[in-house]
Amino acid sequence: MNNLFSKWCILLYLPILVFNSCKKDFLDAKPNTAIIQPITLDDFQGLLESSLIGLSPSLPTMSADEYNFISYASYQGAGTATERNAYIWAKDLFEGEIAGGDWSKPYETIFCSNNILAGLDKMKGTEKNTTRLNFIYGWALFNRAYAFYELVRTFSPAYDQNTANTDLGVPLKLNPSIEELQQRSTVQQTYDQILEDLKKSLPLFDSDVPQANRYHPSKTAVHALLSRIYLSMRKYDLAELHADATLQLYNKLINYNTVSKTNIQPFNRTNDELILRKSAVLTYTSTLVAINTQITINPDFLLLYELGDLRDEVYFKESPVGIFSMKRMYNGTTALQPFTGLATDEVYLIKAECAARRSDISTALSYLNNLLINRYETNKFTAVTASSPTEALNKILLERKKELIWRNLRWDDLKRLNKEGANIQLNRELNGSSYTLPPNDSRYVFPIPDNEVLLSGIKQNQR
Repeated sequence: MNNLFSKWCILLYLPILVFNSCKKDFLDAKPNTAIIQPITLDDFQGLLESSLIGLSPSLPTMSADEYNFISYASYQGAGTATERNAYIWAKDLFEGEIAGGDWSKPYETIFCSNNILAGLDKMKGTEKNTTRLNFIYGWALFNRAYAFYELVRTFSPAYDQNTANTDLGVPLKLNPSIEELQQRSTVQQTYDQILEDLKKSLPLFDSDVPQANRYHPSKTAVHALLSRIYLSMRKYDLAELHADATLQLYNKLINYNTVSKTNIQPFNRTNDELILRKSAVLTYTSTLVAINTQITINPDFLLLYELGDLRDEVYFKESPVGIFSMKRMYNGTTALQPFTGLATDEVYLIKAECAARRSDISTALSYLNNLLINRYETNKFTAVTASSPTEALNKILLERKKELIWRNLRWDDLKRLNKEGANIQLNRELNGSSYTLPPNDSRYVFPIPDNEVLLSGIKQNQR
């Protein structure tokens, strides 16, 4: 990965020069030593404010079961071989293409974070504005943890406490040096580092979700991310603990009766459910929102929305020929990337699922129904009931599937639920051929881009 750092770091910081008035001298990349450090708190925050870092991988969205290409011609017309191969779970994913940022973009974030952390370490004890320094330090830790998490969930097996100490994780780059080669850690070591960074960041933030800058982290965002991570690790007691902590700090929900059903951008940038704004890489045409004409939302998903469920019209745009594409979601921007950030609806569902898993049906359905009453037309919602924990869990997982569509979470859910024995098999039909992805198949782990393996010598995933 280090070769990429030396190539992109100048490009990474150019927009910050223009828009954030950062100093030029620390932007000179040296190919055989560490990058010269930023100087002031303005410099550090300018790096964190850049829209070029913090982007999520898109491969999980492209391989999940939430969409279909509308025709074989549309499939052939996809912008890259990677998109076509991700759709049919081909073993040779990239076919020699330079990958579209799923690996490199998170490492850009990590590289930036490491430079900030190293620079701020030198300023501790001399900087008078310690409150701001602590916030920026926590932000860098948060970004690094988020990036490592998105890498490990994309390029490593689902967390399994029985194999995590031997399963291959990702290289843990923890300093700003360019030339140091880092081999892959284990999955356990990767998650340990993620959790350590997040727990260190937690006391450095205010509790309140920022009203204007929803891309700024907060205590609420840390707890929400920890809840998501522990859910993916199947540590449901800890996932529930952090879901509770999140909702104690911030628990707003949007009544969808107040949301436009015709606007292609139904939510604004500071909508009430948004905890942290974040998007996927804008590389693949098949993941675009609002203007996508190549794919349609999987009809099996569309059939899940009942009469009176407002999500059907709030989430999806229907073309005159019956093609359904996603609208711009909680990003609330004109961007075309999927929303991959943190929002309260996800946390309500995590709380409900975890309560059901410990057989607390009443609590589980209370959180589920509190969410769903805000998703149905007024007076058309009937509260969900269940006679057993298993029935409650199944209904909650169904609502999770409906609520969190196109947020880059479905692939993770398939991985962890199949680990739980759900036995979910994916199937595609394309030009008269059938493609199948069995539960727990090795193709649930994406290969590392070929150029990275060639240049760094790290071990490749087997598909």
